[in-house]
Parts: sequence; C-alpha cells; structure tokens
Amino acid sequence: MSAEVLSHYDEALRAAAEQRGAELILRDVFGAERMIDAADWYHEHLPGDQGLLDRCSGPTLDVGCGPGRLTVALQGRGCLVLGVDVSSAAVHIARSRGALVLRRDVFQPLPGQGRWHDVLLADGNIGIGGDPRALLRRCHDLTDAAGRVHVELSPPGMRSWAGRATIRGASDRPAAPFRWAEVAADDLATFAAPAALRPVDTWQEAGRWFASLAKH
Repeated sequence: MSAEVLSHYDEALRAAAEQRGAELILRDVFGAERMIDAADWYHEHLPGDQGLLDRCSGPTLDVGCGPGRLTVALQGRGCLVLGVDVSSAAVHIARSRGALVLRRDVFQPLPGQGRWHDVLLADGNIGIGGDPRALLRRCHDLTDAAGRVHVELSPPGMRSWAGRATIRGASDRPAAPFRWAEVAADDLATFAAPAALRPVDTWQEAGRWFASLAKH
C-alpha cells in the first residue's frame, strides 16, 4: 500500500480517535462510491462480531487489525491473539488499547507461520492486496492443519471485483489509487479453491455475511 493511501487511512484513524469526522470515500472499479466511517472500528463491539469471535477457538492472527477492536475482544476472552497492520497509526492506537500488535504486511514473514489455528479477515480485509486468491493462499500457509480462515464477505448477488480502487478522506485531498478487492458470499468457493481452502461454515449476523474456510 502506497504512502499516499496510508496517509489517508492514518488521517481517518487519528480523526476517529479524536472523535471528529473520520470518513473515507472508497471508489471501486465500477465507479461506485461509498462512505466508510473509521469511527466504527473503535467500538468495543460491532453488531455481527459475536459469531466471528465465537469461532476463534485457538491461537488467532487478526490480519488488518486496525485499531484492534477484535484483537482486544479476543484477548479479553483469554485467547492468544496477534494483530498485524501496515498502518503506524493503527498499530499505535491498538497498542494503546492493550492489544498485542505488529506493524507488518501479511505477506512479510510473521511469527508462528503454519501454527495459527484461526486467521481473521474481517471488515473487508479479504481485499488486502487486490488479489483474494493470493491472500487466501497466504492464510492457508499461516494456519495449522486443522486451522480455519474466517472471512467477512459482501452479500450474495453483489459483484466481486479486484483491481485499482481509489480512496480519499473527508478533507477531499486528491484520491489515492491502490489495489483492492471485494468478494461476494456466493463467489467465495471460486476464490478459495485455488488456495486449497473450502467453505465449511457460512452465517449472517446483523446484516453482515461471513464464512469459515478449512484446508482441503
């Protein structure tokens, strides 16, 4: 992720931490725009988190942990959990909340490779890097033989896409391009199969869509 994109992201996180306007505008490859409110990531709990947290039954890696909402929640349950994020602001804020977090790209060397029981790709993070197949392959390699990858998805019927999106903050600074992706729930198997993963559980909660993947 470029320095310009991280600047937009960091700016939104800091704004949310200070309880002021923290909106990001994402424009996808089809030209559709939607608002993302970074303040949502600061809640101790978002509607829909419960089922995701309940499925983490062992050492957990929270990929793209942001300010550490899920990492902190799992630690509170006594779970061994590590958050990773490329944003210095996210890592600083997550650590201030008591989360164990590394500033690291998921594709870089990580502690415990091949020994994580659960890997989280929540809050749209299956889009990281703009190549869901590559990201899921990486998650496959991070988990142990009985491991699960828990993924948040777009609703079925939405268009899956991968490519160059743009993002801008509420300040309307010029939009920064970056590679991103979205995967609809009914397309997941197509992306998971090349990564030697298969859906073993799907669920909805509070208008959010999720799936758990296991190794073949």
